[in-house]
Formats: sequence, structure tokens, C-alpha cells
Amino acid sequence: MYKHFLPDEYVKDIYQITPEKLQEQGIKGIMTDLDNTLVEWDRPEATPEVIEWMKLMRDAGLKVIVVSNNHEPRVSTFCQPAEIPFIFEARKPLEKGFERALRLLELPKEEVVMIGDQLLTDILGGNRFGLHTILVVPVAKSDGFVTRFNRKVERRILKGLKRRGMLDWEE
Repeated sequence: MYKHFLPDEYVKDIYQITPEKLQEQGIKGIMTDLDNTLVEWDRPEATPEVIEWMKLMRDAGLKVIVVSNNHEPRVSTFCQPAEIPFIFEARKPLEKGFERALRLLELPKEEVVMIGDQLLTDILGGNRFGLHTILVVPVAKSDGFVTRFNRKVERRILKGLKRRGMLDWEE
């Protein structure tokens, strides 16, 4: 059971993810969560740094799509000015949002990575769907109500992973 929550990689932030490293792994597409992965959950727009990171990925030939459980107004306000395709109300960890994103990317899942800050949505969903997964440290120290509950569950899962010797990083 625990293996479904174990990301393939763990990084401090998205800026440690480079196009060169992804391409070395055969990755051609990126599905990324939005809230607390790219920007704080309560920041409405993309920062210049996030826009530059997205541009860096696209300039290297990688396809990028935001896959968010949030509602359309929140996701479109963030994505449209930066011209980033997106899936809203993805219902991660269920497969439907991942399937929609994969169709838009027009890539096989073996060539796609899922980047996110939550074990219960991004990593579990990405792993179950067969994607390479990267867990990032949340960019904000605060969370919305549902995410606060998820974080409590995640802490228990991380303790279980650590007890079983499955973690090779420090929290």
C-alpha cells in the first residue's frame, strides 16, 4: 500500500527540476499541480519566476499542462495570462483528470512526469496512473481546509514510509 504514496523523486522546489534532467529520463511532458506547487494557494497569478520556469521547459521542447483540483476561475486566472494549458476540477487522485491531460499532451504516459506537493492527490494519482512522480515541498506554510486535513494524513504516511526504510530524503 505504501508504495503508491512514494514519489520517484523529491525536490525542494520546481526550480530544481531542469529540462536537461527530465530529458535524460526520457520525459517529454509535464503535468504539474498548481496550488502550493507552483505558487501559494492564495496567490492568484503566476510569478515571473514561474513564468520563466515554464518558458524554459517549453523552449526545451517539453509540453507543460497544469492539472488542478481547484475550480475553473482560480485555475484559468493563473494559467491564461501565461498561456499555460490546464485541467480544472481534475479530482486527483482519480484517473479522469490525468487521462484528459494526457490526451492534450499527446504523449504516452511513460514520457510524462507529474509534479505536485501532496501525497494524497498528486503522487498517489500519478503513481496509480503510471506516471513518473516528483514531490515538491509546498511553497506556502498555510493551506486551505481540505489540504490541512490531507497534510495530517500525509504526515502519518511519511512516518510509515520512514519506519519501513522507504524514504531516502529528510523531511
